[in-house]
Amino acid sequence: MCRMKLTHSVRYDAPLADVYAMLTDPVFREKAATAQGVTSVDVTVEGGDVRLDMQQPTTDLPGFARKVVGENSNVVQAEARNGTDTADFSITMPPLPGGINGVRTLKVDGDGTPDTFDGEAGVKIPLIGGKLENLIGSKLTEGWNNEHALGVAWLAGDR
Repeated sequence: MCRMKLTHSVRYDAPLADVYAMLTDPVFREKAATAQGVTSVDVTVEGGDVRLDMQQPTTDLPGFARKVVGENSNVVQAEARNGTDTADFSITMPPLPGGINGVRTLKVDGDGTPDTFDGEAGVKIPLIGGKLENLIGSKLTEGWNNEHALGVAWLAGDR
Protein backbone atom coordinates (compact mmCIF):
# COMPACT_ATOMS: atom_id res chain seq x y z
CA MET A 1 0.00 0.00 0.00
CA CYS A 2 1.23 3.45 -0.89
CA ARG A 3 0.15 6.21 1.47
CA MET A 4 -0.97 9.55 0.05
CA LYS A 5 0.65 12.67 1.53
CA LEU A 6 -1.75 15.38 2.72
CA THR A 7 -1.04 18.99 3.64
CA HIS A 8 -3.61 21.68 4.25
CA SER A 9 -3.49 25.07 5.94
CA VAL A 10 -5.95 27.79 6.88
CA ARG A 11 -5.33 31.03 8.76
CA TYR A 12 -7.33 32.67 11.52
CA ASP A 13 -6.98 36.41 12.16
CA ALA A 14 -6.94 35.80 15.91
CA PRO A 15 -4.40 35.03 18.64
CA LEU A 16 -3.34 31.42 19.13
CA ALA A 17 -4.99 31.28 22.57
CA ASP A 18 -8.38 32.21 21.06
CA VAL A 19 -8.04 29.64 18.24
CA TYR A 20 -6.99 26.95 20.72
CA ALA A 21 -9.96 27.77 22.97
CA MET A 22 -12.32 27.52 19.99
CA LEU A 23 -10.88 24.21 18.76
CA THR A 24 -11.22 22.69 22.24
CA ASP A 25 -14.74 24.01 22.80
CA PRO A 26 -17.26 21.13 22.52
CA VAL A 27 -20.04 23.52 21.43
CA PHE A 28 -17.93 24.80 18.51
CA ARG A 29 -16.84 21.31 17.47
CA GLU A 30 -20.42 20.02 17.52
CA LYS A 31 -21.60 23.04 15.52
CA ALA A 32 -18.80 22.54 12.97
CA ALA A 33 -19.57 18.83 12.57
CA THR A 34 -23.30 19.46 12.22
CA ALA A 35 -22.65 22.12 9.57
CA GLN A 36 -20.85 19.45 7.53
CA GLY A 37 -23.91 17.25 7.31
CA VAL A 38 -23.35 14.63 10.00
CA THR A 39 -26.54 13.04 11.29
CA SER A 40 -25.15 12.62 14.81
CA VAL A 41 -22.00 13.60 16.67
CA ASP A 42 -20.66 12.86 20.13
CA VAL A 43 -17.94 15.33 21.15
CA THR A 44 -15.61 14.57 24.04
CA VAL A 45 -13.04 17.09 25.26
CA GLU A 46 -10.59 16.18 28.02
CA GLY A 47 -8.03 18.88 28.66
CA GLY A 48 -6.92 19.76 25.15
CA ASP A 49 -7.74 16.35 23.65
CA VAL A 50 -10.77 16.26 21.37
CA ARG A 51 -12.67 13.24 20.04
CA LEU A 52 -15.60 13.40 17.64
CA ASP A 53 -17.59 10.24 16.95
CA MET A 54 -19.81 11.03 13.97
CA GLN A 55 -22.40 9.30 11.81
CA GLN A 56 -22.90 10.62 8.31
CA PRO A 57 -24.75 9.61 5.17
CA THR A 58 -22.67 8.50 2.19
CA THR A 59 -25.06 9.69 -0.52
CA ASP A 60 -22.41 12.09 -1.86
CA LEU A 61 -19.82 9.32 -2.34
CA PRO A 62 -19.22 7.48 -5.61
CA GLY A 63 -20.82 4.04 -5.90
CA PHE A 64 -17.56 2.12 -5.42
CA ALA A 65 -17.02 3.85 -2.07
CA ARG A 66 -20.60 3.26 -0.87
CA LYS A 67 -20.13 -0.45 -1.58
CA VAL A 68 -17.25 -0.45 0.89
CA VAL A 69 -18.61 1.82 3.64
CA GLY A 70 -22.37 1.37 3.26
CA GLU A 71 -25.20 3.90 3.22
CA ASN A 72 -24.00 5.54 6.44
CA SER A 73 -20.50 5.74 7.81
CA ASN A 74 -19.02 6.06 11.26
CA VAL A 75 -16.14 8.54 11.38
CA VAL A 76 -13.96 9.02 14.46
CA GLN A 77 -11.74 12.09 14.57
CA ALA A 78 -9.22 12.32 17.42
CA GLU A 79 -6.82 15.12 18.31
CA ALA A 80 -4.37 14.45 21.13
CA ARG A 81 -2.83 17.79 22.07
CA ASN A 82 0.85 18.17 22.84
CA GLY A 83 0.43 21.57 24.51
CA THR A 84 -1.43 24.37 22.75
CA ASP A 85 0.42 24.31 19.45
CA THR A 86 0.43 20.71 18.14
CA ALA A 87 -1.89 17.73 18.17
CA ASP A 88 -1.57 14.18 16.89
CA PHE A 89 -4.53 13.97 14.51
CA SER A 90 -6.33 10.90 13.20
CA ILE A 91 -9.48 9.99 11.37
CA THR A 92 -10.69 6.41 11.27
CA MET A 93 -13.79 5.03 9.58
CA PRO A 94 -14.59 1.67 11.13
CA PRO A 95 -14.63 -0.91 9.60
CA LEU A 96 -12.51 0.60 6.78
CA PRO A 97 -8.89 -0.60 7.13
CA GLY A 98 -7.08 2.71 7.17
CA GLY A 99 -7.71 6.41 7.54
CA ILE A 100 -5.80 9.64 8.02
CA ASN A 101 -2.94 10.29 10.44
CA GLY A 102 -0.76 13.32 10.97
CA VAL A 103 -0.08 16.43 13.02
CA ARG A 104 -2.26 19.52 13.38
CA THR A 105 -0.19 22.62 14.21
CA LEU A 106 -1.18 26.09 15.41
CA LYS A 107 1.51 28.80 15.13
CA VAL A 108 1.68 32.48 15.95
CA ASP A 109 2.12 34.51 12.76
CA GLY A 110 1.89 38.25 13.34
CA ASP A 111 -1.72 39.02 14.27
CA GLY A 112 -2.98 35.60 13.23
CA THR A 113 -2.74 31.87 13.71
CA PRO A 114 -2.17 29.43 10.86
CA ASP A 115 -3.82 26.03 11.44
CA THR A 116 -1.86 23.44 9.43
CA PHE A 117 -2.22 19.71 8.88
CA ASP A 118 0.62 17.50 7.64
CA GLY A 119 -0.05 13.80 7.32
CA GLU A 120 -1.05 10.87 5.21
CA ALA A 121 -4.11 8.96 4.07
CA GLY A 122 -3.87 5.21 3.73
CA VAL A 123 -6.45 2.53 2.92
CA LYS A 124 -5.46 -1.15 2.77
CA ILE A 125 -7.90 -2.40 0.13
CA PRO A 126 -6.45 -3.88 -3.07
CA LEU A 127 -7.33 -2.15 -6.34
CA ILE A 128 -9.44 0.69 -4.86
CA GLY A 129 -7.31 1.78 -1.88
CA GLY A 130 -5.73 4.63 -3.85
CA LYS A 131 -9.12 5.91 -5.00
CA LEU A 132 -10.39 5.83 -1.40
CA GLU A 133 -7.26 7.67 -0.19
CA ASN A 134 -7.92 10.44 -2.73
CA LEU A 135 -11.56 10.58 -1.69
CA ILE A 136 -10.90 10.82 2.06
CA GLY A 137 -8.12 13.35 1.41
CA SER A 138 -10.51 15.60 -0.50
CA LYS A 139 -13.19 15.14 2.20
CA LEU A 140 -10.64 16.22 4.85
CA THR A 141 -9.81 19.37 2.88
CA GLU A 142 -13.48 20.18 2.31
CA GLY A 143 -14.30 19.62 5.98
CA TRP A 144 -11.35 21.69 7.17
CA ASN A 145 -12.38 24.59 4.90
CA ASN A 146 -15.95 24.38 6.21
CA GLU A 147 -14.71 24.34 9.82
CA HIS A 148 -12.49 27.33 9.05
CA ALA A 149 -15.38 29.39 7.64
CA LEU A 150 -17.44 28.62 10.73
CA GLY A 151 -14.40 29.35 12.94
CA VAL A 152 -13.87 32.78 11.39
CA ALA A 153 -17.49 33.65 12.21
CA TRP A 154 -17.18 32.14 15.72
CA LEU A 155 -14.07 34.21 16.50
CA ALA A 156 -15.92 37.31 15.28
CA GLY A 157 -18.64 36.62 17.86
CA ASP A 158 -21.21 34.67 15.77
CA ARG A 159 -21.99 31.80 18.11
